Amino acid sequence: MCTKLVMEMEKKMAIYVVVLVIVCCASPARSDGSDHKYKAGDSVPLYANKVGPFHNPSETYRFFDLPFCTPDHVKEKKEALGEVLNGDRLVSAPYKLDFLYDKDSEIVCKKKLSKEEVSQFRSAVAKDYYFQMYYDDLPIWGFLGKVDKEGKADPSEYKYYLFKHLHFEIFYNDNRVIEINARTDPNALVDITEDKEVDVDFMYSVKWKETKTPFDKRMEKYSQSSSLPHHLEIHWFSIINSCVTVLLLTGFLATILMRVLKNDFVKYAHDEETADDQEETGWKYIHGDVFRYPSHKSLMAAALGSGTQLFTLTIFIFLLSLVGVFYPYNRGALFTALVVIYALTSGIAGYTAASFYCQLEGTNWVRNLILTGGLFCGPLFATFCFLNSVAIAYSATAALPFGTIVVIFLIWALVTSPLLVLGGIAGKNSRAEFQAPCRTTKYPREIPPLPWYRGTLPQMAMAGFLPFSAIYIELYYIFASVWGHRIYTIYSILFIVFIILIIVTAFITVALTYFQLAAEDHEWWWRAFLCGGSTGLFIYGYCLYYYYARSDMSGFMQTSFFFGYMACICYGFFLMLGTVGFRAALFFVRHIYRSIKCE
Repeated sequence: MCTKLVMEMEKKMAIYVVVLVIVCCASPARSDGSDHKYKAGDSVPLYANKVGPFHNPSETYRFFDLPFCTPDHVKEKKEALGEVLNGDRLVSAPYKLDFLYDKDSEIVCKKKLSKEEVSQFRSAVAKDYYFQMYYDDLPIWGFLGKVDKEGKADPSEYKYYLFKHLHFEIFYNDNRVIEINARTDPNALVDITEDKEVDVDFMYSVKWKETKTPFDKRMEKYSQSSSLPHHLEIHWFSIINSCVTVLLLTGFLATILMRVLKNDFVKYAHDEETADDQEETGWKYIHGDVFRYPSHKSLMAAALGSGTQLFTLTIFIFLLSLVGVFYPYNRGALFTALVVIYALTSGIAGYTAASFYCQLEGTNWVRNLILTGGLFCGPLFATFCFLNSVAIAYSATAALPFGTIVVIFLIWALVTSPLLVLGGIAGKNSRAEFQAPCRTTKYPREIPPLPWYRGTLPQMAMAGFLPFSAIYIELYYIFASVWGHRIYTIYSILFIVFIILIIVTAFITVALTYFQLAAEDHEWWWRAFLCGGSTGLFIYGYCLYYYYARSDMSGFMQTSFFFGYMACICYGFFLMLGTVGFRAALFFVRHIYRSIKCE
């Protein structure tokens, strides 16, 4: 009765997950609760967000860490959990952009920069620092200055200039702000090459223009870059490439396996009729060992539980993206969704792990649940602690405030852990049996000597290459979006690529499992999981290529953030795809042994 009640609660929770996350994420954090309607002269909220090196997207700092003009009253905007996780730290900006009021060369402040402040600005300009602001929830970017390298071979001869005049061009439709652009005046420069005091008049201009673009389409401008014809051609080429890979692979496997299996079935049926005492060969020979439980069965059950949870999390994220929740610059929506959905789906991990562990006749299900809860969260927490310490040392906005860490801990303690336990109790009480078609013998058969290419590592290399080849083109755009400033919005294409990845992973794992069994190697359990998850290792290998060949990232903080968090993401892929590969292999093995007469 308890099991039935818990399972019913989990079904209802699956419905609530989507509703709750849409409520949390669908609406971006509003500027002062505004409805985005203004009258002439009304104050429109403008917030300065952060500054940082353009090529190091994780290395961002608070706007007023640089010696800009500071307003009389610096007001910090209250931010949602996802915004804080995204590194956003919004404060009131020194510019006043009232609705429909033009301004020409308005002085923000007159400031005498000290030698230290000049050196600070020069260092920022040398590293291509950019700034980011939000005006009525619309993003604004710009560079702080420029480096004059023309005709100078020696870096010591470079000239460094700071932009002191900012032009805001704002488009409106009736009583709403539709678009804003910021550009710097190339003629209004301050030479900051030398360490000496400099007088600077920081100024700005505002020009309002009318547009016919409706308010509900004002964010489309930011998503159009990823939908340009030449980008779409590359995406469709990626899908066609992946589909061809899938068709060739599935056609090859279907032809080979069906023909070989048909011959096997005929041969085994003939052997049973004519010569029962004839020595068996091939995969039927090991029918008494193929369902022998694997070593470290608690770890396997925990890995399957975590992988199933991550697969469910991925599906929910795709559903939200396809309904339009993650539109460009919906600040922190993705991080909020990841935290909330991961917490709410922990019951799935507990149920899957405990159920499978009990099917394998495991007894210490409590330890198995603890292992399940820490298998993915443990490495992620250790990585976070190290990288957050690095961010604190750099005084970067990526360092989470203590309050945010407490909130995440409470979510883990009050939501994730209880649901994990409830799911584990339901799985333990499900009383499901393993359903092995063949009886396992008392003593395992000896595995014959096999050539080197049938070892675990060569098989993992073969298993991971094909799925990776189906997604590698799309990976560049994902990396350029996550670790760069490119906007990615073609979620439908990404979802198709994900489905192709799942299909290829399942098929290649099934094929390698068959060849392993045909070679009379009955230890296929962990091999199927490792082969399925090996694509995660290929993705991490692509990280090395992207970092050194396709990006300009540099510095200890950015490097540690990139390789640290990508290690966690690739580990998540390893668990998820390993689960997919193992489930496909288990289904296949059960099917073929159910089709023959086992004694």
